[in-house]
Amino acid sequence: MNEVINIQDTQAQRLREAIRALVRRFSLAERADMSCCGMTVAQAATLEALTDGSLRLSDLGKRLGIAPSTLTRNLARLEERGLIRKEPDPIDGRAQRVALTNTGFNAASEVRSQEEIFARSVLDRLPQGSTADSLTTLENLLTAVRSASEACCSGAYDHLSCSTQTSVAGGRNE
Repeated sequence: MNEVINIQDTQAQRLREAIRALVRRFSLAERADMSCCGMTVAQAATLEALTDGSLRLSDLGKRLGIAPSTLTRNLARLEERGLIRKEPDPIDGRAQRVALTNTGFNAASEVRSQEEIFARSVLDRLPQGSTADSLTTLENLLTAVRSASEACCSGAYDHLSCSTQTSVAGGRNE
């Protein structure tokens, strides 16, 4: 029985270390890619969140999972660059909405293109014939992580419930 527990502990440790390394390396690559586009990862995520249309400031902050002060700073930088515009909410004049400008749409397209180039580059480095299995395994792992997170931290993913996250398979989910 102890042998089974030790194997499970070792596997859990391997999983934790592999995920930590993957996240760290992917974050570095993502920062480098976004740097080429002249923006931070947070700014790129903001543009991505706005590609489907304008959002109220509160909804945008919730979708991105960031504090209002952080959102305000990101939006100020994007507005200075002419990538977004603020407009009054037609339903509630006290609220504001944020929308991409034409320049912002172009920047969001450039960011998406850069991310797709990187993703293709990663897929090209997988062993031949393993791409579909690797993507399915990753999707299964993400489902398991979400389920485990909800079990210990109910509501941990609520801020993503209405976002347009791209799945591993390339479709829209969440």
